[in-house]
Formats: sequence, C-alpha cells, structure tokens
Amino acid sequence: MEYAAKSGSPEKQRVACVIVGVFEHRRLSDAAETLDKASGGVLGGILRRGDMDGKPEQTLLLHNLPNTLCDRVLLVGCGKEREFDDARYRQASRAALRALRRSGARDVTTYLTELPVRGRDLAWKVRETVVACEELRYRFHAPKEEDGPDTRLRNLTVGVESRRDLDEAEATLLTAQATTAGTLLARHLGNLPPNVCTPSYLADQALALAADDPAITVQILETADMEALGMGALLSVARGSRQPPKLIVLEYGAKTHKNRPVVLVGKGVTFDSGGISLKPGAAMDEMKFDMCGAASVLGTFKAVSQLKLPIHLVGIIPSSENLPDGNASKPGDIVTSMSGKTIEILNTDAEGRLLLCDALTYAKRYEPQVIIDIATLTGACVIALGSHASGLFSNDSALAKALLAAGEVTGDRAWQMPLWPEYQKQLDSNFADMANIGGREAGSVTAACFLWRFVEDQRWAHLDIAGTAWKSGKDKGATGRPVPLLVEYLRQQVA
Repeated sequence: MEYAAKSGSPEKQRVACVIVGVFEHRRLSDAAETLDKASGGVLGGILRRGDMDGKPEQTLLLHNLPNTLCDRVLLVGCGKEREFDDARYRQASRAALRALRRSGARDVTTYLTELPVRGRDLAWKVRETVVACEELRYRFHAPKEEDGPDTRLRNLTVGVESRRDLDEAEATLLTAQATTAGTLLARHLGNLPPNVCTPSYLADQALALAADDPAITVQILETADMEALGMGALLSVARGSRQPPKLIVLEYGAKTHKNRPVVLVGKGVTFDSGGISLKPGAAMDEMKFDMCGAASVLGTFKAVSQLKLPIHLVGIIPSSENLPDGNASKPGDIVTSMSGKTIEILNTDAEGRLLLCDALTYAKRYEPQVIIDIATLTGACVIALGSHASGLFSNDSALAKALLAAGEVTGDRAWQMPLWPEYQKQLDSNFADMANIGGREAGSVTAACFLWRFVEDQRWAHLDIAGTAWKSGKDKGATGRPVPLLVEYLRQQVA
C-alpha cells in the first residue's frame, strides 16, 4: 500500500475515487461543496432526491460526476456537524474504506482529513486514516492461505488544504505506517495457533527483527541460564510443558544512545490451560492470546526500528506454556523467585505474574529510567473495564499521565486503577513471603500489587490488557493493542 499527501481542489484529482463528507440534513462539507459547484449542482440534486441524508456510516458511490477528473466520488455520512468528534471521524473513515473495498477503485484521494475535529490537528487525522486503512486491509493468511491480504486498493492520498501542510502530513504518514506495521505484527502473532506460536517461535521472531536492523540485538536465555539466575518463579510455570521456556531479551539503540533505557516487559504465555487449576473448557482456545503482551513488545520494536527513534529500548519477554502434567506446579507449592522472595502458589492459573516477577527483577540490571510491563493478566480487569480500556497501574504519577495521554492521542486508551498499600495485605501467606493470589476482591489490583513488590523503587507501570488484547465472537482475533499507545509514548519521550 502506498500513501501520499497532496494539496489541490477535489474536482482536479485524476484518480479512481475522491472521498468527501456529508453531514446530516444533507449539509455538504467544504470539499463536497466544491465538487457540487464544479458539477453544476449535481451533488445537491442527488441529496435533495433523498438518496442520502448524511447519517453516520451512510455511503453513496457516484460515477462520472460532470466536470471532474475522477472516475468516482464517494459521499460519506458524518452525522451531525456539531457532534463530529474523534469517534465520528474514525467511523466515517472506516465506512468509506469499507465501501471502497466493494468497488474496483485502486487509487483514492480522501478529503475527510479537511473536516474539523474538535481538539485534533491534521497529524491526528492523517494517522487515523492510515490506521483505518491498514486495519481493514489486514487478513490472517497463515495457515489459511486463501484469505490473503486485500490488495485491490493500492494507493491512498490524503488531501490537505494548503501546500504548507504537506511536510507535516507526509511525516505523519511515515509515523502511522510504522505504527501500523508494529500493530499488525502483534495481531498476526496473537492470531497464530498455539502449536505454531510457541516460546521458540517467539524467540525466532525476535531474531528476525534483529536480522532486519543492526540497531537491534537479541539474547535468548535457555532453561539452564534461567536456573543459574535463580528464576524459580518463571521456571515453575514451564514445568508442565514439553516446550522449553525462553527469556527473550531485545535491545535497540544501545550502541548509539548510551542513556538509560526504557524497558518493556511482555508476558509471553503462548497457551494457558490454567495448569493444575484447570480453566473451564469453553473458549479455552482463546488462551492462545495469552502471549499478546509479548507480541506487543515485538510489535513496538518493529515500529521503533522503522521510525529509527533516537532512544535506548530494552524488551524482555518471559515465555512459556502453562499446562497440566505430572511434573506441573501444584497449589500449595512454594517457589523462590530471582529476587530471593518466596511465593506460595495457591492457584496455578495465576501464572503470568510468576513469569513477570522474575523478568522484572532481571530488568533492573539495565538501570532503566522506566519499566513498563504489558500482560493479559486478570479476568478481573475485563470485568472492571470491559474491552475499551487497558488497566493502568503505576507507582509514578508522571509516567501514568504520559501513558494515559498517549492512549488518548491514539485511541488506544487506558484507565488508571488504584495501587494503594492497603491492598497488599491480601497477598499475605502463612508459609512464604507472599501468595500468588489475593482472593476474589480487586483481583486486578492485587495482581499489580504483587508485581510492585519486585520493581520496588523503580519508575514502573503495569498495563493489564486482558480486555483489550483480543476480541471474542464473530470478530474473534488479536487487536495489536497496546502497540499504538506504547509507540506514541516512546515518540513523545524523544520529541
């Protein structure tokens, strides 16, 4: 897919299709008004006959509009003008691109980018246009080869009002393409079947990123390496699986940017049966998505690599399966983490925090400026926030504020949850330094409190993406979140 930016009047665009907006009650946008005047009032006449009112997601494809150079004009309903906001813009962009997929258009110029959106600039609108296009083009095509990528639309040009806006639009197009490339990598990895996407497969994907960019280095720690480091918590999760666990460590920019790194830690449970504390059978297939935290780290590295951000970034992915077996961990077992703290395992289905706690301890050797962990950690977070926002926990208010702001810009939103010392008591154990669960109440909070014990005084944030990493039902599949949030946060750190 090729993207470009262009200034110029819509009736002079020699393309397969021009996209313009129509607000409710047949109110033409400025670009649509220009086309109407050029055509001698044809658009207005069509609308007056009742073919379109401008309601959200309405589309009307017109051919051979008089006195225009394009083959088609696509009218897109934008709803009430005074209510045209972020959500309406995204809705209109997706509706337009869905309509074009049913046409034969191979190149298109959109003037939706000229519509005013409260509180949003041109860069935001350009970025959202690319995101909408790439999301609709995405097809999971392995191993189901017949569903290859949708390649009909080859070129998309965003219209800008002035030549002065071209540089900003073109720079934003590059940023958006890199971010969507990372997001789609995370989606693809999440959608792969668990017999393909194993811990070893994730390690291979990290090595592939390093092969494409000399700024990325990768180290794969094997079982013996983790045993030598005393990672008893992480290794306890892998005991029931025949797939060997991996601790995947990526580093970007270390040779050129000597400043303290940002460390991303992504949970990589490539299939989670719950272990001895076996999950219910219904929808257990979706537990292949339990590695979406790991996928988001790999996707973020891909985006950062394409953007060539001047940053020192470390990614740590503790990866394992969690399966029942005669050698698997049992409720009541006590393990010793890399930090030396002991953990009583009361529920083997609370395994993600066992991987993460050792990875967080390992992260501290990099003397990071920030640690952010990303994990499909708790069903309790889904109950609290649904599928719209990731749960955000942090011991640093400035870090939390920056992550929340990045989520608002990208639409990949998070919501800050409490992280108060009062919750820590729920993790008390009579037999070890702590238990791995804190009971039914505030399950997402006590999971975050557990992780907090291993970062101690580091600036740290935890993103619980159990509700946002994938969708169920007819649209089942990974979303690639929170790659957009993470990439925007990193961009802002070097801006």
